[in-house]
Amino acid sequence: MPRPLHLSAAIDSPGHFEAGHYARLARLAEGAGLDFVTLDDSFAAEPRRPDALATFSRIAPLTSRVGLVPTVTTTHTEPFHTSISVNTLDWVSEGRAGWLVGVSSTEAEAKAFGRRPVAPVDELWQEAADAAEVAARLWDSWEDDAEIRDAATGRFIDRDKLHYIDFEGPRFSVRGPSITPRPPQGRPVVVVPVAAADLAPDATAGGRARVATAIRHADVVLLDAPDRAARLTAATELRLRSGENLRILARIAAPLPYRAAEDRLLAELTATGTGVDGYHLVPEEPERDLTAFAEHLAPTLREAGLLRADQPGRTLRDRLGLARPASRYTATTATTATGTTAPTALAEVTR
Repeated sequence: MPRPLHLSAAIDSPGHFEAGHYARLARLAEGAGLDFVTLDDSFAAEPRRPDALATFSRIAPLTSRVGLVPTVTTTHTEPFHTSISVNTLDWVSEGRAGWLVGVSSTEAEAKAFGRRPVAPVDELWQEAADAAEVAARLWDSWEDDAEIRDAATGRFIDRDKLHYIDFEGPRFSVRGPSITPRPPQGRPVVVVPVAAADLAPDATAGGRARVATAIRHADVVLLDAPDRAARLTAATELRLRSGENLRILARIAAPLPYRAAEDRLLAELTATGTGVDGYHLVPEEPERDLTAFAEHLAPTLREAGLLRADQPGRTLRDRLGLARPASRYTATTATTATGTTAPTALAEVTR
């Protein structure tokens, strides 16, 4: 029996700003059995599109199973704010949030903020790695049972179960703890885009930094590769460097205007020896193409045992077969020199 694929889809729709449009697309993906949907975002003026994180927070109550993975750039943003925003999406969606890590590399985006000049791509991805580390520490900074809600004593939290994260980096420092409870998933799923060229011996400095970020922080990699051979080579290298817990989904164009295109995509999805765990579909016209996938391809994939008829668990981690991580601070209590418990203050951020 073949192992079921992990499938996801981009629902980018430049020029559409109404939440109902994105809710329809997410429900189409949900009905087809896809694990998650992504929505791209940047600080560029074009293409015109809504804020991805806000859009998914708005439509989360209108969906029930599909994961919601917005692009959130780490350039020109504060890592503390990114952490609590993605955490909020995880709560609103009841454990279905992810974070597609992005960087802003254009001069126009830098000028829009006016805080610093555009930086080399490798530096931007090094900053992204630090932001992902801060986010993970902040998600862990509340232990799972930190909320006690003790009305008799008027205590909402057990202060001994909140922890400083004390991150010091070249670009910012964050003391913590978070101002929001630990996410339902423990840590929302972190997704990093990687190109096969980033793993080549002659990869650019930016490509190598992006791979380093993925190896260190990603739960899922969205892999761009020009053909099956390059896909296999890149996926094998990623697994050797990161281990078996990484989920690798190959990006694949999915325009489905007629049945011949559906047949071509089906042949690609059912190919063996690809080295990947599944595919990230990139539709040409999301509503048309996701409808065609749900009506024609999904039933065929289910019959072949490549698409689950019922999904395990409720969270995105459950769907992807990823364990819920324990907080790194569990059973760790800060003490003063006198042996008493050190009080935990609210977050402190310095950039």
